[in-house]
Parts: sequence; C-alpha cells; structure tokens
Amino acid sequence: MGQLAIVFGGPSPEHDISILTGLLSERVLREAGHDVAPLYWTRTGEWVLCPASSEAKDFLEGAPKAGTRLDVSLGAGFQLPKKGLGSAKPLLLDAALNCCHGGAGENGGINSVFDQLGIPLTGGPGPLAALGMDKLAFGAVLAQQGIPTLPRVALGADVHFDGPYIVKPRFGGSSIGIEVVEDLETARALAKSSVHLRQGVVLEPFSKGAIDLNMAYSTYPSLRTSLLEKPLAPEKEEGIYSYGQKYLQTDGLVAAPRELPAKVPDAVTKEAERLTAAVLDVTGLKGLGRLDFLLVDDVLHVNEINTIPGSMGLYLWPSEVPAAELLLGAVEEAKRSFGQATPAPFEPGAALRAAGGMAGKLGQIGR
Repeated sequence: MGQLAIVFGGPSPEHDISILTGLLSERVLREAGHDVAPLYWTRTGEWVLCPASSEAKDFLEGAPKAGTRLDVSLGAGFQLPKKGLGSAKPLLLDAALNCCHGGAGENGGINSVFDQLGIPLTGGPGPLAALGMDKLAFGAVLAQQGIPTLPRVALGADVHFDGPYIVKPRFGGSSIGIEVVEDLETARALAKSSVHLRQGVVLEPFSKGAIDLNMAYSTYPSLRTSLLEKPLAPEKEEGIYSYGQKYLQTDGLVAAPRELPAKVPDAVTKEAERLTAAVLDVTGLKGLGRLDFLLVDDVLHVNEINTIPGSMGLYLWPSEVPAAELLLGAVEEAKRSFGQATPAPFEPGAALRAAGGMAGKLGQIGR
C-alpha cells in the first residue's frame, strides 16, 4: 500500500498560492489522522518530498532545505535517492491530490503525466481540465447550451458589444493579467505588452456594479454545493476583484473579507445551485471545485469555473461538513475513474500489416 500525495507548486504565475493550498490541505488531512506525502513541484520542474508540516517561509528560496529531491520517470515513477551502494527505492503512492493552480498543473498537463505514471490524480481527466482552463471554449459551451454567461470573444474576432471591456488571459486564473480598458485600441496595446496575455486574449463587457458571487461544489459521492459567497473588495476600490485583494492581504484568501453566506435573495442562491448542476452536467467536470458568478441587473451569469480553487474552496463550506471528507472524496472519485478515459488499442497491428513498404508511401507524396 502506498501513501496519498499532496501535489503543489509548479511552473505557473500562481506558484506561491499553490504552495499555500498544498500546505493547508496537508494539515487538514494530517489532523484527520491521515499519513500524506507532500510533493513540491519546483518552478524549474524538479520534484521534492517535503518534511511534514512545512511552513510557507520554508519555500521562500525554493524547496525546503530538509526536503528530499526525487527522480521521476514514466517507467519507474517517483524514486527516492540511493543511499550508499544501495539502489533507489520507489515512493509508493496510491493517489494524489492536485493543489496546483494555473499552468500545466491546472490545464490537464500534469494529469496526463500522472496517468502515465499510473497514479490517480484529482483535477482531471486532462481534456476536461483543459476545457475548464480555456475561458473562451468554456464560455462557448455554456452559451451553446443556453446557460447564462456574459458575451466573450477572442481579441481579433468581431466584437459585438460596446466597451468598456474586461481583458483576460484566455488560459489564466486568479485575476492575474486582467484589466479593464475603455476601447479596443487599448486592449490591443495591452495584449502586446502584458506577459500574461501572450497565450491568448479574451474580451468581455465590463458591467459597473456587477456583483461577484462564488459557490464551491463537490461531486463525490453525489453533487453538493457550498454556501454562496460574496467577496468584499476594500472600500473605495472599484472594478474587478483582483489577485492582491484575494491573496496578498494578511492571512490570505481564507481570511479575505466576504459575506458568507452572501446577503442576497434566496432566489439568487437557488439559481446558483441550479446553474452549478447545469454546468457540471454539460461539461462533465467533476471533483472539488468552485464556480464564479456575476450578478448583473438581477440576472445571475456563470463567469468561470475553477477546477482547483484557492485553498480548495474549503472555507466556503458549512462547519458541519468536514474538510478532510471533501478532500478525500475528490481523491476517491479520481481513483474510481482512473484508467476509464484510455481505450484499448483499436485493432492492434491491422494498419501496420496493411501498410506495405514505406517506399510505396513516399511515392504517394511530393518531395
């Protein structure tokens, strides 16, 4: 039997926040009596087994000095270093809880790697994680299904709504790189200058006075939704709920100012619950995540989905729902679905036998 790994870090602008989410999740599970292996994915792609109950300050200069650097290969998995003349020993893992925000940690890349390692990982499967990370594709799926969402187009496409505009990275998260601009010319200039917009840019109409609302969900063993949250921006600040407002205040996201539950009509809360179920149904996304909404002119719109939310969204649930139960539910769901997305080869060898010699193939194309 192996351990449950907590995977955090990774090459992403949200690297530091991922560390905090991983350390929080580790403590939740340890306090519930579970033995876990904290696996830190460094900014440069290395893997380090960290000491139990490490602190945030231990990562200020990279991996904790007392950490153990691991070797990893698709054939052998994670390997502990050799001791003396002995051979390397495998780090036996039953499954892993994905706490990586942004980049390959959240867009399905790491899920594909763990599939090949033979380790069930939450936050997947990879193709669905990619859908959740792609703001343009995700919005298009919702719009096609009639789920209320704000208009969203790629920069460069025909824009059928007036400014001001919200400019967003197509594949980013946590409000990093998001700006409000008055016109398309400014949006184009921003796209050329911002490092966060290099992989793609989407535009949305900016609605002054729109209200941000968030709801977490858990899909194992069946769909449950959390309390509805209204994040509160600092006084005298307008516009989007920024990365700094979320994470860079004292005690971070868990202690950020909010209404929980949000002081909204019951009908709005019920609509958030209904839309959460509808989004998960049409996308097939599962796990422990969070949906972000915008209330515009009394109409609730789905904004984005966070398949790996900050602090895993644990702070949004009523106190009677054990945090460890939510995390372990996501792990159990990943284990039960592991391998189901990889079909057996179709008629193995048939196309190779029918191919004949490669010389004949070369003769059919221009060279």
